[in-house]
Amino acid sequence: MSLDRYYLLGRSGLRVSPLALGTLTFGTDGARGSWGTNKETSRAVFDRYLAAGGNFIDTAELYTHGTSEAMLGEFISEARARDRVVLTTKFAYSLEPGNPNASGNGRKNMIRAVEASLRRLRTDYIDLYLLHTWDRITPAEEVVRAFDDLVRAGKIRYAGLSDVPAWYAARVQTLAEAHSQAPFINIQLQYSLIERSIEPEFVPLAQSLGMGITAWSPLGLGLLSGKYRPGESGVQGFGRLMKDATAQQLRLFSERNWRVVATLESVAKQVERSMAQVALNWVATQPGIGSVILGASSVAQLEDNLAALDFELPAELRRQLDQVSANPSSFPYSMFEDGYQSGMIGAAVSDKPVRYATPVGTGNTASAP
Repeated sequence: MSLDRYYLLGRSGLRVSPLALGTLTFGTDGARGSWGTNKETSRAVFDRYLAAGGNFIDTAELYTHGTSEAMLGEFISEARARDRVVLTTKFAYSLEPGNPNASGNGRKNMIRAVEASLRRLRTDYIDLYLLHTWDRITPAEEVVRAFDDLVRAGKIRYAGLSDVPAWYAARVQTLAEAHSQAPFINIQLQYSLIERSIEPEFVPLAQSLGMGITAWSPLGLGLLSGKYRPGESGVQGFGRLMKDATAQQLRLFSERNWRVVATLESVAKQVERSMAQVALNWVATQPGIGSVILGASSVAQLEDNLAALDFELPAELRRQLDQVSANPSSFPYSMFEDGYQSGMIGAAVSDKPVRYATPVGTGNTASAP
């Protein structure tokens, strides 16, 4: 694969690059500002991604308190690239403490958020608009209808979801189908060699209901980059996880994850690639994955990540990664393994459906604007 070989996202006609540019770190405002990037670095990363043929850009209202969107609006406008890029943003989180209707999944907040994003992004429409996370209280019917209204009004082109339960994704898609409303073509989820929880439910759901998966944190919040190692006196490394409470909250530094890191390092050496490239390659070529979101804080890091599609993992090395990172089977999926019950139901069962995406054409690599 190459970055300018585009794939249809879900059951739609929207063509996207297999590697998306995540802009969580564009800007130095908000809670993540301490490890954000300034405008000069962010612009250089943006320009290099477009020059490599990439067209899929991901941001959110939340990212650096709107600065990420504002930077992108400026960069896209100056590059005259609005029609070329597939611009994705998200809503749900609060940026206005004390205002109960400036957060959540409800219609009032959705319309407020989309109008604010349009202003920051300097555009008349958003290509793909996502519900950033499930608020657990807004009726699904309200969410579906509000997204449909935004599509009909021309404010957004496509609707999607992020970080929601599988049953909820199935419910909103079914409601949309039943009432001929705008379908949801994308679901954004965390997925990596150390986080494979989406496989039993979300992958078959996405393939069955026409929702392409975009994977966030494909490097396991940086653990799979090779920056960290276990030591006698604790974890040793030089990345942000050394001072980030998230690592401890998510129990990233576990014996199981260190085994994954060790196997990944061995595979990377054998194929003469960086650990990050191998980890990204593995995610990008898994069933159901429409695109992988890269979070680069420098052009050098982006360059390394972009090379993740330039090789194919040998079957035996992929098997090693699959085995060391596999999650224990849970009910009811444990019933369907190794042909169990096949005799009773009269058919073989497979839990590895083929990749839904097919390439829709290869264009020339774009030049830097």
